[in-house]
Amino acid sequence: MEWGLHRYGKEFDAWPKDPSGEPEEAAFLVHCGPLDMEADMVRSMLEAYGVPSVSKYPGDGAFGKVMLGISGNGTDIYVPAGRLAEAQELLKGEPDDDGLQEGI
Repeated sequence: MEWGLHRYGKEFDAWPKDPSGEPEEAAFLVHCGPLDMEADMVRSMLEAYGVPSVSKYPGDGAFGKVMLGISGNGTDIYVPAGRLAEAQELLKGEPDDDGLQEGI
């Protein structure tokens, strides 16, 4: 995955680097559909848990995102390869049993 012009953004700063300073390989996490806010919600959740992520718009989706505000082909979300398992667990969304439901 190429970083292109976004190389110096906050995502690049938060992305893990190898000893030579190059960003860790990106791993595909999930594809989100084009007509809802799923991608924004997933990326916000990952950010809240300290997992950096980047979006990629497949096909001609980047053009649609710029012109229309949505990508007709949806959004692919990538995370650092070393944090892929953690991100997958977060997406499962299984809450911890913290006892809050007792007595209801």
